[in-house]
Amino acid sequence: MNESPRRILVTSALPYANGSIHLGHLVEYIQTDIWVRFQKMRGHACYYVCADDAHGTPIMLRAQAEGLSPEDLIARVGEEHRADFRDFQVGFDHYHSTHSDENRELATRIYRALQAGGHIKTRTITQAYDPEKEMFLPDRFIKGECPRCGAADQYGDSCEACGATYAPTDLKNPRSAISGATPVERDSEHYFFQLGDFADMLKKWTRAGHLQPEVANKLGEWFQDGLRDWDISRDAPYFGFEIPDAPGKYFYVWLDAPIGYMASFKALCDKTGLDFEGFWGRDSDAELYHFIGKDIIYFHALFWPAMLEGAGFRTPSAIFAHGFLTVNGQKMSKSRGTFIKARTYLDHLNPEYLRYYFAAKLSGGVDDLDLSLEDFSQRVNADLVGKVVNIASRCAGFIGKLSDGKLAAELPDPDLQDTFARCASEIAGLYEKREFGHAMREIMALADRANQYIDEQKPWVLAKQEGQEQRVQAICTQGLNLFRVLMVYLKPVLPAMAEQVEAFLQIEPLTWNSVSTPLLGQTIAPFKPLMTRIDPAAIEAMTAASREDLAVTAEPAAETAAGPPRDPIADSIGIEDFAKLDLRIARILKAGAVEGADKLLQLTLDIGGGETRNVFAGIKQAYAPTDLEGKLTVMVANLAPRKMKFGISEGMVLAAGPGGDQLWVLHPDEGAQPGMRVK
Repeated sequence: MNESPRRILVTSALPYANGSIHLGHLVEYIQTDIWVRFQKMRGHACYYVCADDAHGTPIMLRAQAEGLSPEDLIARVGEEHRADFRDFQVGFDHYHSTHSDENRELATRIYRALQAGGHIKTRTITQAYDPEKEMFLPDRFIKGECPRCGAADQYGDSCEACGATYAPTDLKNPRSAISGATPVERDSEHYFFQLGDFADMLKKWTRAGHLQPEVANKLGEWFQDGLRDWDISRDAPYFGFEIPDAPGKYFYVWLDAPIGYMASFKALCDKTGLDFEGFWGRDSDAELYHFIGKDIIYFHALFWPAMLEGAGFRTPSAIFAHGFLTVNGQKMSKSRGTFIKARTYLDHLNPEYLRYYFAAKLSGGVDDLDLSLEDFSQRVNADLVGKVVNIASRCAGFIGKLSDGKLAAELPDPDLQDTFARCASEIAGLYEKREFGHAMREIMALADRANQYIDEQKPWVLAKQEGQEQRVQAICTQGLNLFRVLMVYLKPVLPAMAEQVEAFLQIEPLTWNSVSTPLLGQTIAPFKPLMTRIDPAAIEAMTAASREDLAVTAEPAAETAAGPPRDPIADSIGIEDFAKLDLRIARILKAGAVEGADKLLQLTLDIGGGETRNVFAGIKQAYAPTDLEGKLTVMVANLAPRKMKFGISEGMVLAAGPGGDQLWVLHPDEGAQPGMRVK
């Protein structure tokens, strides 16, 4: 069971300092934290660092909108992030910010090394420029149609539909996501990292076991297309680090963001005396692991190792990518209350419920993970409360009543204890490979076996018989020792409950080797409930609170866009306001009358990507429900949900006409597809 101590540095992707942590983010941080806690329980020198990604145009623009300096904004968001992570028991050894002296120093060091190696070139490029905002537009602030697959409403650097990467100038029908204006082209000198210089090195590195097989295969496709030079500069105005000897030019956020891993660890080294070069130097024998989402593989598995190689640093031991989170089988949705912020969850539910559920669903692959709220409740209640905690609650009372809280000096079934302890190696192997779901299944099978033992021995029956006190004490001592082994195996997932168990058993913190020796002759504390069942009302309250995040103070809009003529001058809006509307093609899957409503039909709309919306529309006098089903229409997809006495209306369909039976729902040509944005 013992192994030589390892030196391990672990990171998670940096959360952007422009918004709150939500459950989709937490998949990664919980996954990483479980793995790190496991390594520490094994006695390894494992360090977990992270930081807020604090640079870029979105932060600059949000700060302007809120009347803050970017520094004040990122400080506020950083405090919020730290609190959310802390309350989910994500145990960073250090949490930093990319807007730090350490990051500036290291970014400059790496840039100068790449420049000295001949890997940085400048050239004049034609770039999109917003004539209204008077600024060059970052890739993510230009939207248009993908030049490869034609998907609408794609960002200027990559397509979410087909995965293509491209230059913003390649987009078809581009528009500024800031003002809605059509970008114009202007020339600007930019700095490029010549990624192609490292093509041979990267081909070998990506096939040398540092990546999951499916990730390595995906990267193989990019090599076929050729590695392009990477634009690492942005023009002022920009919130970030100015490039040395290049006034008005700033490092692109994706250059200094991964360097933030190094900067956070550097800050930890300065605080604790750890050797920075011993972990990041080219000859380091330490292990370095990055946990990331599958959407940022390109940056981490190509740009990042190439930058490190070119600057004289070591490359990662491995990069572990994971999939996305869906809720109830669909993308997280604000209108359905399933786009749940970390703090909203914490306001209603125990964070260890989610830690366990994610662990039970996670594997070492990159498959997406679904949070089924019904399954979530059932699994936590059945596994943690009904199986694990139940063992302690069944045994502790008898120890307290019959032996003054003292455990027996011997186990009645030492072979059973050994069987549980021998599973440590197999379960450790599963944790190491990030096969957490498999590990949880093995642990719960042991919990079933422990409960079976107690059922067979029936201490509650023996306790009623004279002279059986010692036997009951021995049986319950056995049960509590089996429970203790289970808590060793679950401690990486349930650190807070493990602390409660340590206090209850009055023992030192559990380590992986704790399974080797049973706990005998020990006086334990009175038992207190370790975990309660999930109340369905708490889940309902959480989703309701998540829906309320969309509430607006303005009067609700009408059910359709039809209405009386309006004064075109008094009611005129700018292109900025119009650009805020998310107009989408939708297919009417189902239409039906609303009982008690003279004008309303209830529509179920398919808006693409597997997402459906419930909308109440005042078109009953103009259409029979059967006339609408299967037809395409246009809807406002980002309208705040409106609570009506008939239910929640999650959008608005567009119609025109004077009203009554003279009302026409807009019908796009049949060639349109649900989910397409209306330009």
